[in-house]
Amino acid sequence: MRTKLAIPMLVVSKMSREQFTEVLGGIFENAPWVAESAWEQRPFKTRKQLHDAMLGVIARAPEEQITALFRGHPDLATRLEVTEYSAAEQQGAGLSQLTQDEYEIFAALNREYTDKFGFPFIMAVKGKGKNEIRMAMKIRVHHSEAEERETALGEIGKITGFRLEQLLEA
Repeated sequence: MRTKLAIPMLVVSKMSREQFTEVLGGIFENAPWVAESAWEQRPFKTRKQLHDAMLGVIARAPEEQITALFRGHPDLATRLEVTEYSAAEQQGAGLSQLTQDEYEIFAALNREYTDKFGFPFIMAVKGKGKNEIRMAMKIRVHHSEAEERETALGEIGKITGFRLEQLLEA
């Protein structure tokens, strides 16, 4: 997930499809197809250009594939195994140190949200605390499906932007 030194964009642009997918395949949660598809748009001069290309892959994806992308995200505050990226992000937001009562509240909110929308609650938790996240869950469960799909896509854009910042030079 994290490297000690950021990878230069020149190196990224010269990677084979396999290398590119191996290095960047985890940027979108459990969706290496995004990186694999974006590879075709090389070369990338900037991290932003790469991120825009990856978001473009999502924008052109059929609804079923976007739903699968959403479903590839873990529940927030889950005690199940998650990707290295998600584990670090959730730990930073305090979601890995919940009391039993807090865990049960998050579990109930996750169930309510998933029952309504058919995919887990997605939020860029970097820089946020557990109370802010819990309030967002309580608010967003009342969105329409169209509103929430749009919000989830925006949050995925933020999450993946943060992940690329950790991994690549600007």
